[in-house]
Amino acid sequence: MPIPDYEACMLPLLKLLADGELHAMKDLKDQVADHFSLTDDERQKMLPSGQQSYISNRVGWAKSFMKKAGLLENPLRGKVRITSEGRTVLSSPPPEIDCNYLKKYPPFVEFLNQERKPASIAATTPTGNGQGVQEQTPDEAIESAYQDIRDSLAYDLLDQMLNCDPTFFERLVIDLLIAMGYGGALPEAGIHVGRSGDGGIDGIINEDKLGLDMICVQAKRWRDSVGRPTVQAFAGSMEAHRAKKGVLITTSRFSRDAHDFVDRIERKIVLIDGQQLAQLMIDHNVGVAPARTYVIKKIDSDYFMEGE
Repeated sequence: MPIPDYEACMLPLLKLLADGELHAMKDLKDQVADHFSLTDDERQKMLPSGQQSYISNRVGWAKSFMKKAGLLENPLRGKVRITSEGRTVLSSPPPEIDCNYLKKYPPFVEFLNQERKPASIAATTPTGNGQGVQEQTPDEAIESAYQDIRDSLAYDLLDQMLNCDPTFFERLVIDLLIAMGYGGALPEAGIHVGRSGDGGIDGIINEDKLGLDMICVQAKRWRDSVGRPTVQAFAGSMEAHRAKKGVLITTSRFSRDAHDFVDRIERKIVLIDGQQLAQLMIDHNVGVAPARTYVIKKIDSDYFMEGE
């Protein structure tokens, strides 16, 4: 089943607190996951940032919204318990608890009426077929928007590369591999040796700072798929340099035969297609520059604990 959204987590979370005791959020996250019979993969699936799992994030926001409504409290860091109002809700539990249900509580309404409110609550309009959109937590909304911007940038990067000079593209590939840590920062770490269309080696790069092993590089600024014959010719060209490792990078994609070929040969050849290339350039700041920065802040619990 899909990972439940934060609203679906609200009622199960409140029921887990019915005993009135303090509970650790990390334990509650696992218990909510048990309630929904999530698989190990679903429990471990991470937000795009890789900083938190989806289920932890959604249980956390379920807790935050019910806290704003006064149904639970967290008197200690990482610990929560039900309030008297929360016990009243469980005495005659509704079929579900969502943001519309929480609007019956003035503190939650006050929260919603703040000038800047979470996008996931503000945008709760139904789709054209009359079914509500699965809501995101504010963290997910931010990361989803970030991923959209990143995907758009990757598309623009590929378009830019397809329109640049072939020799410039070959040098770009060398710059990227150096930025990724191959060969270190020495001027001789990467050498551009090829000419566009020669079918040979476009570059040679040291695998490490000492130059104990070399990697042959070929860059294909193509729109059409790269097939086995091209990869096979590259493998043959590596023999002239006695190289056992190579990287073949293209702005397009590789055929299944090309992938099957590199899986069977003794030499280690890595195939990087256009989408992977653009993402690597973004990750290692090659051909891109920061446009603006947003800093997401949270409460510093240690600071407030000093005053206790």
